Amino acid sequence: MKYSEHWEHRHREANEESALHVTEGVADQPSVNPHFRRKRRPLLTTDQYVAGILAGDITILSQAITLVESSLPEHYEQAQAIIERCLPHSGNSVRVGITGVPGAGKSTFIEATGGLVTSLGHRLAVLAIDPSSERSGGSILGDKTRMESISSNPDVFIRPSPSAGSLGGVARKTRETVILCEAAGFDTIFIETVGVGQSETAVHSMVDIFMLLQISGAGDELQGIKRGIMEMADLVVITKADGENIRKAQLARTQLANALHLFPQPESGRRPQVFTCSAVDGSGLQEVWNEVEAFIAFTRGNGFFRSNRRRQSKYWMYETIDEALRNSFYRDPGIESSLPDFEREVLDDRLSSFVAARKLLDRYFGDIRRER
Repeated sequence: MKYSEHWEHRHREANEESALHVTEGVADQPSVNPHFRRKRRPLLTTDQYVAGILAGDITILSQAITLVESSLPEHYEQAQAIIERCLPHSGNSVRVGITGVPGAGKSTFIEATGGLVTSLGHRLAVLAIDPSSERSGGSILGDKTRMESISSNPDVFIRPSPSAGSLGGVARKTRETVILCEAAGFDTIFIETVGVGQSETAVHSMVDIFMLLQISGAGDELQGIKRGIMEMADLVVITKADGENIRKAQLARTQLANALHLFPQPESGRRPQVFTCSAVDGSGLQEVWNEVEAFIAFTRGNGFFRSNRRRQSKYWMYETIDEALRNSFYRDPGIESSLPDFEREVLDDRLSSFVAARKLLDRYFGDIRRER
């Protein structure tokens, strides 16, 4: 008799002789209901998307943005049709770019300022350009979970955009998302950048006012600040000006204001102002927002607001062309199959980088001409 059979026999005998009856267990059950079937979300038509966006339906707006962010060709076509239909209903917002050094408290500042903005009767959309997880390609900053006080506000819409390694593509999609949010009735758009790499330049090219958040008490206040970012800033805010940090914040404000006077006159015609604020106790936030409104009014008055938006539209036309050509090149079957061989030749010093690139481009454009 096998050991297991012997054990079961002894177990039954013990049960029969004992007043205690042990019920036999049941087989392990599956952790997932085998009868569960995920319901596929019904696909909406372009008309349904546009109608929902114009009606201010947040759910449909979110679905449309997901469509814009999708890399599938069939989604791209429908997304562009939706954007084209929404375009006449866009452009009626104030677009604010927000960047800053790590630790400046961008999300905390946006949360506090967002509460102020909505209390003044505005509807706010917060679009955050996040770095992406290398494994999943998803957003890793999780702004929606960090802005608890405004994430449940019906007048606030928060949407992070994972960059997935392609800042240019994300920036274009963020700009298209702005159009959809404006069509949905949001009159104030905050675009937050992580403050690293070239993301500041991309955000600067799609906003009406560019705000730089800075902290005090971290040594030399001007050390490590890129001149390019300072030149782009229309407004500088020293955050965390509360408690024992107030004096340091005031000193940083003076130093930055003096430094900004050494810069040439900005195209807008209005010199950047420096403010201090605290997102914890709310001090200084009203002054910051007053300056945003004053800057917008000033640039509308001297024509810079309109000329800047026209220049941005032209810039994004060329950026979109560049991205489309790049995607078309790398997705071409002939190029995909040839790239590994050319890479090996370049790595083995049998072919120069420039000659390899020229041959690949000649092959790509030759295929296009033959298709015609």
